[in-house]
Amino acid sequence: MESPLPVIAVTMGDGAGIGPEVVVGALADAAVYERCRPLVIGDARRLREAALARGASVEVAAVESVARARFMPGRIDVIDLGLLPDGLEWGKLSPAAGEAAYQYVRVAAELAVAREVQAICTAPLNKEALHAAGHIYPGHTELLAALTGTEEVSMMLSTPKVKVIHVTTHIGLIDAIARIDPGLVERTVRRGHQAMRASGVGTPVIGVCGINPHAGENGLFGAGEEETKIQPALEKLRADGIDARGPLPADTAFFLAGRGDYDLIVAMYHDQGHGPVKVLGIEAGVNITVGLPVIRTSVDHGTAFDIAGTGAAEVGSMIEALCQAADLAPGATG
Repeated sequence: MESPLPVIAVTMGDGAGIGPEVVVGALADAAVYERCRPLVIGDARRLREAALARGASVEVAAVESVARARFMPGRIDVIDLGLLPDGLEWGKLSPAAGEAAYQYVRVAAELAVAREVQAICTAPLNKEALHAAGHIYPGHTELLAALTGTEEVSMMLSTPKVKVIHVTTHIGLIDAIARIDPGLVERTVRRGHQAMRASGVGTPVIGVCGINPHAGENGLFGAGEEETKIQPALEKLRADGIDARGPLPADTAFFLAGRGDYDLIVAMYHDQGHGPVKVLGIEAGVNITVGLPVIRTSVDHGTAFDIAGTGAAEVGSMIEALCQAADLAPGATG
């Protein structure tokens, strides 16, 4: 009988960074296998090296397909693409590692679109290495959108205290303000509302940040962006029964969310959302891409070249990312 647990494709990330170590560390935890069936897309030899660095007693087993995986605690199943060169140095930028990281995501996306896996969970890649390999994407979010033919997605960061979805992400602040318009704000809030409903929040309370200090303070700051770019979207959303409140001063919105007033905060630009979230819980933070045809979660940290290969990387964020992927994934079919 087919297991009801979802199959999660776990991409190994940049092989020169801490991706292999956090993958091994997370999958060495037997409790993970009570929540999902993880299958790594990566490099078996590098995972064995990471296990040695961490002192993890696990078997790394190369498999040819999802059907060949056994999903047993103490054993890490991996579709081994064999793309990393011998002697790849830990903590050093490598175009070869960037190319491999891209291919791990590509294969995972193909498996997800084909419904062979129910979700994707990504270890960190290095943007500079990705670009050096000729794949010019700002990050996983945009890469997965391209691979799945998705026109527009949103980045959501989730911690035990606060969840934040971003209207804009990896663009400069001036460009972000220019890009924000009522349509984009409305679509972002709707994606966030849908994601919260899918995670079990029946009637999400959503706090929407302003752009300017004190949300413009009735035109005192800025050029009326709150009134022209945000307020029209909120009026439409409320008319449809979505509890979207704002525009809110961002410096108090996160405090209020942290004490439970809001289920989700909508940030207008990258640092407005990322800064508070990382203060509140980077160790257990999870990055969720909202709007893809597949579930995708990720750790909320980078490749940490400075500690790669030492076995010191924290694995809490990867475990939480796997658990949230399992919670959000549709039931496995068999």
